[in-house]
Amino acid sequence: MSAAEPDRTAEDGPIPHRPGVASAAAADTARAWLIAGAAFAASFVTFGVIYSFGVFLRPIATAFHADAAAGSAFFSITAVVYYGLGAVAGRLADRCEPRILIMAGAVILGLGLCLTAMAGHIWFAYLSYGLGVGVGGACCYVPTLSLVGGWFVRHRNAALGIAASGTGGGTMAVPPLAALLIRHYGWRPAEVVLGLAATVVLLGCSVVVRAPPLARPAGTAGRPAVRLWRTRTFVLLYLSWVAATAALFVPFVFLPGFARDHGADAVAAAGLLSLIGGTSILGRILLGPLGGRLGVLPLFKATVLMMALSYAIWLFSSSYTWLAVFAAVLGIAYGSRIAAMPAVLIEYFGIEDLGTTLGAFFTATGLAALIGPPLAGLAADLGGTRRGAVLFALAAGLLGYLAVVPLRAPAARKAAGCRDRGDRQ
Repeated sequence: MSAAEPDRTAEDGPIPHRPGVASAAAADTARAWLIAGAAFAASFVTFGVIYSFGVFLRPIATAFHADAAAGSAFFSITAVVYYGLGAVAGRLADRCEPRILIMAGAVILGLGLCLTAMAGHIWFAYLSYGLGVGVGGACCYVPTLSLVGGWFVRHRNAALGIAASGTGGGTMAVPPLAALLIRHYGWRPAEVVLGLAATVVLLGCSVVVRAPPLARPAGTAGRPAVRLWRTRTFVLLYLSWVAATAALFVPFVFLPGFARDHGADAVAAAGLLSLIGGTSILGRILLGPLGGRLGVLPLFKATVLMMALSYAIWLFSSSYTWLAVFAAVLGIAYGSRIAAMPAVLIEYFGIEDLGTTLGAFFTATGLAALIGPPLAGLAADLGGTRRGAVLFALAAGLLGYLAVVPLRAPAARKAAGCRDRGDRQ
């Protein structure tokens, strides 16, 4: 940066990176697509393991003579650790060699599952599963996703969409596989098989990954996360994510029961959740062409609004067909939103320190997981019907959209010749 050039911050738009010839030539290459594939595999494994806990809940609760609340605490502990440590893992990914962090996460996650299989007391299982899966997943997911943006220029939206689609793929594929293992071998051997398989795949990801050429070199000083919280843009995006994600958790808790109340059997009711997961993959893949034409910020706003309006379909549904329409619309919208979010953060805050930015931002998901289902349950109790929970989801979804309405793309601010001083608080 020349002496005559004013210092730029995230409030002024993205902090530009000035790649040299070597780094520019490395972008959008076969190596870059290999990195995107590793990010897909890492998200596939971590989210597949985390969301497969539902099939382990009953046998684990039976083994430890625990009630449903005590058994579900496994998932709560894991979610808090996973999303809470995402900020730390993202910061470490910016400052350290990413492959070391991912390798450590692979070992920790696999070891946690294997130790859970050998647990004789529920308190030990809480520690081994909650810390193992939570810490291991955090070390693998945010770092690999943050690498993708720095390896692409022309095809960044498409690459981010592919990387993010691993979450939907893992959520669809791993729980049924875990259920088969439990049926044939029991839950303890199933945990060992899952742990060993996850470790092998994640170690493979650690071998593939490289520090991105379009980002700050590892080991150099970066932007502290606290600076993000001083910007109006980050705060509005964060609040939107909390509200919209709190709404998103409602169908995962209440939709199967709602469907059964309207005549669906247990298999068909559970199939609605699979439909959300399957269509979310389609939404993630659509990001590339749509993001290139509409721009990532308009696309992000559209997906948040689409998610909110989908709950209106659910609210007035009285047949399984309309519930399936709701599930498909929500899945496409939520998948596109997840895939668009890293690109939006890059647009505002740049490629450098992307791990720090993503890690700080995705703590919003943990906050939404803590407040969403309880508030939806309270709304259902007050309303005397599950439609109260749907009304909560609709209201939260609309709040998520209203939070991002004031945002404008950095390029638009620059073209208007005005500095967004309102971002500073």
